[in-house]
Amino acid sequence: MATARSFWKGHLRLALVTIPIRLVSATASEDKVALHQVDRKTKQRIRYQKVAGEGGRVVPQSDIVQGYELDDGNYVLLEPDELDKLKLNTRHTVELTEFVEACSIDPLYFDNPYYVLPDGDVAEEGYRIIRDALRATKKYGIGQLTIRGRENLIAMKPCGDGLLIETLRYASEVRDADAIFSDIGTGKLRPELIDMAKKLIDERTRKFDPSEFKNHYAEALRALVKEKVAGGLATEVAGGSDEPSGGTVIDFMEALRRSTGKSKTKSSGGRAKTAASAQKREPTKREPSKAQKRKTRGR
Repeated sequence: MATARSFWKGHLRLALVTIPIRLVSATASEDKVALHQVDRKTKQRIRYQKVAGEGGRVVPQSDIVQGYELDDGNYVLLEPDELDKLKLNTRHTVELTEFVEACSIDPLYFDNPYYVLPDGDVAEEGYRIIRDALRATKKYGIGQLTIRGRENLIAMKPCGDGLLIETLRYASEVRDADAIFSDIGTGKLRPELIDMAKKLIDERTRKFDPSEFKNHYAEALRALVKEKVAGGLATEVAGGSDEPSGGTVIDFMEALRRSTGKSKTKSSGGRAKTAASAQKREPTKREPSKAQKRKTRGR
């Protein structure tokens, strides 16, 4: 089994079955380019201090505690040992309390993914049994887990040869879509436009492969930094224009026709021929004849 650094250790509980597990982050930030605020004159990095009051008095770390703000603006101070006494079972245990259909969770609720690994050889058999049972039933296990002081709603599902936990947003953290989209019109659309859009989707449908996509901004930013280090002139970031390529297409149906490779209608065919004829005549208007060129040289 490949070694991976775990940031949480505890137990997975299903009814009377308890399995020691550990969590490993499923995401990496290697492709992100970190930029810092720097003083232009001294080229020193900007640092932040923890201050209090209007005078900006710097507060030492030993004097900083957690506080809950009341409606009147005052705070109830909470000491670290008081917070530690809030014994949450989910701090050390993930208990799967119910199971739901895999497709019943709106993707809007998914937050952060974490790989789940058995913690020790003894735990592997039970781990694999739960994994295979979830895969066979096509269900997600639902429970709660405390990570970094916050209790999260989670969904557990099979992932390759192992298990994956995804933290979920609570219902109160998701805004109502109906209210957001209430101003969008409901008038009837032209069926031919929908048909062409469906054809375009069908033509471009393929298996999702994230490796085909690159972070162009990160690559361009690294190239810019490398050029500056080498002492060259700064260049414009690749793809700097926000305008869509190919010009602005005003007619939506024509845009769909072009996208799907659909031939123009008979009525537009006449216009196409006329445009082609105009293009043939165009050079005679723009370019001077040989006689005109000789006459010009004679002058």
